Amino acid sequence: MYPIDVTITKIVRESPSTKTFFFDRSFEEALPGQFVMVWVRGTDEIPMTLSYKNAVTVQKVGDATAKMFELREGDHLGIRGPFGKGFTLPGPDERILIVAGGVGAAAIVMLAEYALSKDASVTTILGARNVGEMLFVYRLTPCKGLHLTTDDGSAHRCGFVTDVLVEIDSSAFDRIYICGPEMMMKCVFGILEKQGSLEKAEFSLHRYFKCGIGVCGACCMDSEGLRVCKDGPVFNGMQLIGSEFGKYMRGPGGNKKLF
Repeated sequence: MYPIDVTITKIVRESPSTKTFFFDRSFEEALPGQFVMVWVRGTDEIPMTLSYKNAVTVQKVGDATAKMFELREGDHLGIRGPFGKGFTLPGPDERILIVAGGVGAAAIVMLAEYALSKDASVTTILGARNVGEMLFVYRLTPCKGLHLTTDDGSAHRCGFVTDVLVEIDSSAFDRIYICGPEMMMKCVFGILEKQGSLEKAEFSLHRYFKCGIGVCGACCMDSEGLRVCKDGPVFNGMQLIGSEFGKYMRGPGGNKKLF
């Protein structure tokens, strides 16, 4: 599958470490939680979630994203996808809980907007290191409940998303969606497991991808061999019991990287 060439039409600085890149192609078929493979010419091809139907939100963390931060409007990217298993879409009048941390908000904000359009009741817990790094608050303000946390207390509640979660009755929700740093998600996993709510929880995982379509096996997880790019990146909480989730992941050479 060859990348589709897209032209960057607008770049928005979301925070000191993140930018949103809009392009001239809208992927209307994309489901919230799916990803695209973004080819940064001369550097690398990496997976990114769509934060809009025609945009990706990027945190500067490696060679490819650093190169993207040098791009300007009018420059080009290659896009393959959308790929993978997205979030289960909520139905009308369902009560849903969203838990997002850091740039994980980019993977989940389209889901919140979809749920709101279907008259679902949406409660969101959104966390960030500090107020400057908090993403897409303006897109989440229509939620019935919006709980904001910052690690340093620079805005709203000082603490972590888990501090809010333990005060909420998860049994009151029909579906629960989680995306963020893996150790954050592992803590959420533990809380939901204790509360007996894992079966209705879905987690969006990040792993090293090569092909993005389930062929190469680079993103297989122990112990069931689930392919994150094909069987995920969204997994039901029950699928992650006893897996490597929250313990380690693998790098380009297959070496284990502990969290």
